[in-house]
Amino acid sequence: MTRVLHVLDHSLPMHSGYTFRTRAILKAQEAMGFEVRGVTGLRHTATGPDVEEADGLVFHRTRGSASGPAGLREWREIGLFAQTIEQVVREWRPDVIHAHSPSLCGAAASRVARRHGIPLVYEIRAFWEDAAVGNGTGAEGSLKYRLTRALENRVVARADAIVTICDGLRADLIARGVPTAKITKMPNGVDLELFGTPPARDRALAEELGFETDGRACPVIGFIGSFYDYEGLDDLIAAMPLLLERQPDARLLMVGGGPREEALRAQALASPAAKAIRFIGRVPHHEVERYYALADIMAYPRKKSRLTDLVTPLKPLEAMAQGKLVAASDVGGHRELVDHGVTGTLFAPDDPAACAAALAGLLAHRESWEACREAGRRHVRERHDWAANARRYRDVYQMVAPLDAEKGLGTAA
Repeated sequence: MTRVLHVLDHSLPMHSGYTFRTRAILKAQEAMGFEVRGVTGLRHTATGPDVEEADGLVFHRTRGSASGPAGLREWREIGLFAQTIEQVVREWRPDVIHAHSPSLCGAAASRVARRHGIPLVYEIRAFWEDAAVGNGTGAEGSLKYRLTRALENRVVARADAIVTICDGLRADLIARGVPTAKITKMPNGVDLELFGTPPARDRALAEELGFETDGRACPVIGFIGSFYDYEGLDDLIAAMPLLLERQPDARLLMVGGGPREEALRAQALASPAAKAIRFIGRVPHHEVERYYALADIMAYPRKKSRLTDLVTPLKPLEAMAQGKLVAASDVGGHRELVDHGVTGTLFAPDDPAACAAALAGLLAHRESWEACREAGRRHVRERHDWAANARRYRDVYQMVAPLDAEKGLGTAA
């Protein structure tokens, strides 16, 4: 059985879009007949043993700390990470090392892969210099930005194969001179075993939150995720007074947290629509579906930036799988996922009035809802089901590490 070691920034039991995609990949690969393990770096901050099982998956942890000025600190971090990868490689002897962005993971994995002659696959989920700009921890063109980009380019050059999650990232890599044949697209996907059967609406929870008027359900706009600046949630809150002018019973449900939470709560409190906005905070992952069930429309008003134009998010796909209407800003990452007027609605980014108009239009045409919901569910089943998409990894691994028939390469159904 072919062994694949996944090199990761962090993993379960921490909860993030990153860890959920990782879980889906590893579970799908196990179902295909691969033997998989993960190893995480210093940025996995959850407490736990050096070798930990989470949701049936085995992860090895890097210990220690890295200090010093920027650049030297990351170099030391890569060194500690590489030592842990080295130990796992010597004990477990993987056939392929599969590193996932950020580039710190790729750099550490590259050291070990080259030393042992093991093929290296590097998977880019986002360019992390752009992610730092998007979440407010970096500036485009800064020294840190340029160093991060240079390290990424170095890892890409040394990898035997590159995987990206969307066309935007793929096109950017090709523009940098990466050979097209070296890149495979592995789209974001949904584990339909987890998201394919939406729960019934919890009326008691709806009443508790004030989502019913005179015994009737209010139309609910929802956002469930992280509160980063690039998500454009300030535009969504600013759209609410305009929406209430057309749909007086509409409500906004905000589930999650993050760096912008305090500012967003203050903005909502000062809004003329304050009584229609509910902040829930972070909830355990197993409770997320209860809140999805309350929403009619999931809104994703991302601001226009290099990050949002290049990277496709996971949340709209999860919403479609849940049978929800999707309204999203017209940025590149959303255009790869949403067929305007068919699987969802797109509106101009950075424009609360356009957001309000799109939401009001959806609420005013309920007769089209079921067709849109079914189109969204079909889109996820046909193009973003992890059980199907993950089969592409077999081709990637076969390309970099052709094995004889006796050993096989994940040939189980």
